[in-house]
Amino acid sequence: MHADAAAVLAGWTPTGPAAGEARDRTLDLLAAGPVAMSRGNRAGHVTASALVLDPTGGRVLLCLHGKFRKWVQLGGHCEPGDRTLAGAALREATEESGIAGLLVDPVPIDVDIHPVSCRGGSLHYDVRFAVFAPAGATEQVSDESAALGWFPPDRLPEPLADGTVQLVAPALAALGRRSAG
Repeated sequence: MHADAAAVLAGWTPTGPAAGEARDRTLDLLAAGPVAMSRGNRAGHVTASALVLDPTGGRVLLCLHGKFRKWVQLGGHCEPGDRTLAGAALREATEESGIAGLLVDPVPIDVDIHPVSCRGGSLHYDVRFAVFAPAGATEQVSDESAALGWFPPDRLPEPLADGTVQLVAPALAALGRRSAG
């Protein structure tokens, strides 16, 4: 998993200046070795998240996070069984949405670093992916969220977590590449 994270980020073209700075800082963290993937690392750890889109790109799926009560993309900590960052994002999206048949674009759409309360205070170095739901997908609320909802990309709900809105344009671009391919 650590080797995949380093390779994916080293070869990734950032979607903007902030994402480029976050990528560089994440690569610096990864230089510490596999400990960078562990939530036990007080300096911070790599996480994976996913912005889920319906097949047309007309709706995105967000969850109302149970702990901090803001709408946010799906995602979370990497687990020992995860082999790739994209796979971790897909696993998290599947677990948190209850939707079978999700597909992940293996190219990140964003990297964001933000403070969290893990272990009394740490940083999430969150690598974010576009995930595509099958037609007719029906979501199911998990234990980690208070609610799930589909929203038009230009009318996201409030309160919205910082950094979520910046995922929409690159996720829609990934959907466009997928549809053209």
